[in-house]
Amino acid sequence: MVKKDGHTHTQFCPHGSGDNAQQMIEKAIKMGFTEYSITEHAPLPPAFKHVFEGELEGLVTASLTADQVVPYLEFAQRMQAKYAQQIKVNVGFEVDYLPGFEDWTTDFLNRYGSRTQDNILSVHFMPGTHDKFWCVDYTTADFAKGFAADLHQPQTLFHHFLQLEYQAVTADLGAYKPQRMGHLTLIRKYQDWFNLPRQFNSANKQLMLRILKEIRDRHYQIDLNTAGLYKEYCNEVYPDRWIIKLAQEMQIPLVFGSDAHSIQEVGHGYHQIERWVAPTSHE
Repeated sequence: MVKKDGHTHTQFCPHGSGDNAQQMIEKAIKMGFTEYSITEHAPLPPAFKHVFEGELEGLVTASLTADQVVPYLEFAQRMQAKYAQQIKVNVGFEVDYLPGFEDWTTDFLNRYGSRTQDNILSVHFMPGTHDKFWCVDYTTADFAKGFAADLHQPQTLFHHFLQLEYQAVTADLGAYKPQRMGHLTLIRKYQDWFNLPRQFNSANKQLMLRILKEIRDRHYQIDLNTAGLYKEYCNEVYPDRWIIKLAQEMQIPLVFGSDAHSIQEVGHGYHQIERWVAPTSHE
C-alpha cells in the first residue's frame, strides 16, 4: 500500500506557519511516506470580495494571490525534481468551490491544470448573515456572527453546508476539476465550542448518502483529513467515522491528508487512521 500524505501546504500559505515545504517533504521521507502532494490554496475570484462579509483577514489570508501562482508552481516543481529519487511529489491546488463563480474557477483550472497532478476541491465559505459569504473555519466569533440564524437550529446549519458539498461534487468545472473532495465535514470545526449535535438528523444523513453516491459514481476520492483531530473545538477526523465506514462500504477511495501547514503537522495522526485506508485507496 502506498503511504501517501495527499493534502499539504507550503510557505506560500498566508495563514500557515511559514515553514518551507522542502523541510516538510524531508520529514515525510523520514517518516516513510512514498508519495506526497503539495496542494496550496488556489486564489479566490477577485469579485468574491463583493459577496463576502466576514472578517476581512479571513478573506485576505485564505489563499494565494494571483501573482503567487507561478512562483508557487515553479517552487513545487523544483521540489518534485529534487526529491524524485526519494519520494513521489505531486503538485496541485486546494481549490475553493464557490457557487456563482464556477466559470472563474473553470478558467483558472484550464489555465494551470495541465501543470498539476493532484488537486482537492473544498468548501471553506458559506452564505450566512445578510446572505453574504462567511468563513466556515476562521474563528469562533466570526462563525457565530456569520451563522447566527442557524446556530439555534444546527441541523439546518449542517444542511446548508452539505448542500454546498453536493453542489461542489456535481459542479461542472471543466477537464481539470479536482478529483478529491476536501474535509467533507469542516462545518464541525467548532462543534465543541457551540455544542453542536454529534449526529446528523435523518435528512442530513440522506443528503450525505447522496453526496457519497455522486463521489462514487464519478470515481472521485475523499480526503481523509486528520487536521480536525488537533483543532481545539473539533477533536475528530474530517469526515467522521460513520461517513468513513459508508465510504468504505461503497469502495470510495480514501486518501490520508494531514492538511499540514507546518513541519510539525506532516503525517499528523497517520497511525490513528491508517487502518481505515483501504489498500485500493491510492493509485
